[in-house]
Amino acid sequence: MPNLPAASRSIASTNVAQLPEFNEIVDVRSESEFAEDHIPGAINCPVLNDQQRAHVGTIYKQVSSFDAKKMGAALVSENIARHLRERFHDKTRDWRPLIYCWRGGGRSSALAHVLSQIGWRVGVLEGGYKAYRRAVIADLEVLPKQFTWRVVCGMTGTGKSRLLRALDAGGAQVLDLEALAAHRGSVLGNLPDAQQPPQKWFESRVWHALRGFEASRPVYVESESKKIGVLRVPEALIASMWRSETIVLDAGVATRVALLKDEYAHFLGDAAILNTQLECLTNLHGRDAIQRWTGMAHAGAWDALTEELLARHYDPAYTRAIVKHYPSLNRAPRLHVTSSDDAAFAALAKECLARTAKVSL
Repeated sequence: MPNLPAASRSIASTNVAQLPEFNEIVDVRSESEFAEDHIPGAINCPVLNDQQRAHVGTIYKQVSSFDAKKMGAALVSENIARHLRERFHDKTRDWRPLIYCWRGGGRSSALAHVLSQIGWRVGVLEGGYKAYRRAVIADLEVLPKQFTWRVVCGMTGTGKSRLLRALDAGGAQVLDLEALAAHRGSVLGNLPDAQQPPQKWFESRVWHALRGFEASRPVYVESESKKIGVLRVPEALIASMWRSETIVLDAGVATRVALLKDEYAHFLGDAAILNTQLECLTNLHGRDAIQRWTGMAHAGAWDALTEELLARHYDPAYTRAIVKHYPSLNRAPRLHVTSSDDAAFAALAKECLARTAKVSL
């Protein structure tokens, strides 16, 4: 090894494959950059926040690069000092952080240098976030093909998401795309208390989940279309799902209505929100149908409304899509849902695992 200063030797250039070697991942980009996407599990410690970056950029354009660098250095120093007091003061000597910024340049180097001077062994992600993003895109083309998928199918309201949660609780490998996308995958699927994540962050969450699976065990996933709300499912993943073996949930109309009322309870207390969503179906079903459905919602006729939406909209749409994309459907094991309670789905999960858990190698 060259005769480098001790601080330089304690800064390691690192790639994405080495992420697990570090105790903590620190994203030093601004808060808006972090919100759009980041390495899962990273904490955000901006060395320049959005307002400061804009201010320094204005000085660079209107005054000079020299004055911009002076201002930027002062702000970076203040922010690093604050992070040392508020975020890193309790870290022990053996703490090993990985630092990254946009390209692995000045912002990450500034924090890495200070941390290494203190005595911590620091990693800097070579190529920064851009290198990470390239790795995610490449991995999402390859990783889905490495697993044996078991795709849970069934009409709307048969409890596919409930079964996934029960399978997860029972120790199975589960990829819950609707949870990762913060959406229930239908025209009424927006969650009342959560916005959908940006596309890149959704892909990072999928990537992170895939990296945690074992190829020797099946992965259970719900049948989805190419989009969940406004988000696109990675193409290699949806293609792998469409080629896979399926499990079908069957349920009577009364059970389906009960399950849907549980899942969409937020609509029961605010018909106006539901009616706004129903307006999106006007082109498909006509103004007369929409007016009848919104009237049923205002009247609180939830069971009748749900049954009609299933018969007129959801069941025909689902049948067309599922037959087209899943050729294995005709040989799939079928599980009958008789109740909406948790115990019933725990029992279904056990039955599902008993019938589908074997992987052909």
